[in-house]
Amino acid sequence: MNLLRAASTVSLLTLASRVTGLVRDQLIAGYFGASAATDAFNVAFRIPNLFRRLFAEGAFSQAFVPLLAATREKEGDAATHALIDAVATVLVWVLLATCVLGVAGAPVLVWLMASGLERLDLAVLMTRWMFPYIGFMSMVALAAGILNTWKRFAVPAVTPVLLNLSVIGAAALLAPRMAGWGLDPVLALAGGVALGGVLQAAVQIPALGRLGLMPHIGLTPARLRAAWRHPGVHRILTLMGPALLGVSVAQISLVINTQIASHVGVGAVSWLTYADRLMEFPTALLGVALGVVLLPQLSAAKGRDDAQGYSDMLDWGLRLVVMLALPCAIALIVFPKALIAVLFHYGAFAARDVEQTVRALMGYGVGLMGLVGVKVLAPGFYARQDTRTPVKIALLVLVCTQLMNALFVPLIGHAGLALSIGLGALLNAGLLLVGLLKKGVYMPRPGWGAFALRIGLACGAIGIGLAWAAHAIDWIGLQSHYGVRAGWMALVLSSVAAVYFALLAATGLNLRQFVRRG
Repeated sequence: MNLLRAASTVSLLTLASRVTGLVRDQLIAGYFGASAATDAFNVAFRIPNLFRRLFAEGAFSQAFVPLLAATREKEGDAATHALIDAVATVLVWVLLATCVLGVAGAPVLVWLMASGLERLDLAVLMTRWMFPYIGFMSMVALAAGILNTWKRFAVPAVTPVLLNLSVIGAAALLAPRMAGWGLDPVLALAGGVALGGVLQAAVQIPALGRLGLMPHIGLTPARLRAAWRHPGVHRILTLMGPALLGVSVAQISLVINTQIASHVGVGAVSWLTYADRLMEFPTALLGVALGVVLLPQLSAAKGRDDAQGYSDMLDWGLRLVVMLALPCAIALIVFPKALIAVLFHYGAFAARDVEQTVRALMGYGVGLMGLVGVKVLAPGFYARQDTRTPVKIALLVLVCTQLMNALFVPLIGHAGLALSIGLGALLNAGLLLVGLLKKGVYMPRPGWGAFALRIGLACGAIGIGLAWAAHAIDWIGLQSHYGVRAGWMALVLSSVAAVYFALLAATGLNLRQFVRRG
């Protein structure tokens, strides 16, 4: 298959989810600003998301997708269907227990995540409303692993749009009515998240049905025992152990950072969340899209013992990261005020909130190359069912990140948390790259020096243009002229994008080489 076409499909559909997610956050910022209530919602939403990243998109997917692809490659469809049924059965039972415990233990979870919240009680209530979301999203992760292995990337990529639309509808239609019912309007957002989880799981059913891959879930103890005895389940659990530890390291860092931010002051959690939303655009459009496409393809190449094809796919992915993520990083560092002002500077979101969010965004921008690069480099280990090496690296990165927090937070507050994450991501990506090179798994193709020089020259040129535009236009003063302000930003970004690719072409970079990769 053509990897760029597949990655572009995932990226475009992911763009739809990120755009609707941005609209969601714009509504939240306009209605609630960076307040104690939004801090409470953001913390409450992070708790089920933390479990989702641990057990669904994290350790489970990293263990399940390579095994599923290898089983299909070596043993055929019948064995693959049996594996899917067994895994789905065990997963459903585990999720039921997890959701019950999560709802009951919400006060403890919120206190562990952000004990410094001003509205701790509100965060506990919203956590209870949203915790079942983890159950639905884990089933979405199972379906996405199956669909991606069968090269059906569209439904998993577009699914998050439903969550965003649910929260948008709740913010626009339900929140204004909540006060009249004697309820805090921010609770509408929690209801939107819960509904979004149901919708995301529901749309997987017809997609799996068309392929004849709808799991048969055993709902009796006898069926559970039979599923538990399936060797594939135990293999996934074996692989999940170190993978879970590796993902846990990143999530532990998130918990620590959220806890620190809750004590920095009111608004800090929200400023970091809004900055993270912008940082997720390039991370998702580039890193997540490439990772989704590469993992099953690398797993299949490993199953065929195609070492050269394996290495070439990694090389292709890394060149795309450098070509597309580096200019995005420059934009986040030198053009952040325009981005934040145009997207969030409305209603309750004041000029001070813009300035504080800009500081966080610049910190994330420093590490964007690492954040995107990890999404390409880590599958190079997972596809070989090597989850231990990324875990060791993640543990080291966790220690380094928290040491940097101890240094930066006293100096620059919440922005220090973002900067530590960014620098930690660069360290993570660098160590993963070194590991792949040492193992001989990745052998860079010739021409990297000239490629890097062309990218560097083009990035230098657009950096100068963005820095000029950042200071030449009064992005805060144009608040009341939101159409003009948005038009200026669109003109600046489209112009620098055109200049960037024109300079690459003028210096001899053959862009068609990326299209032909298949």
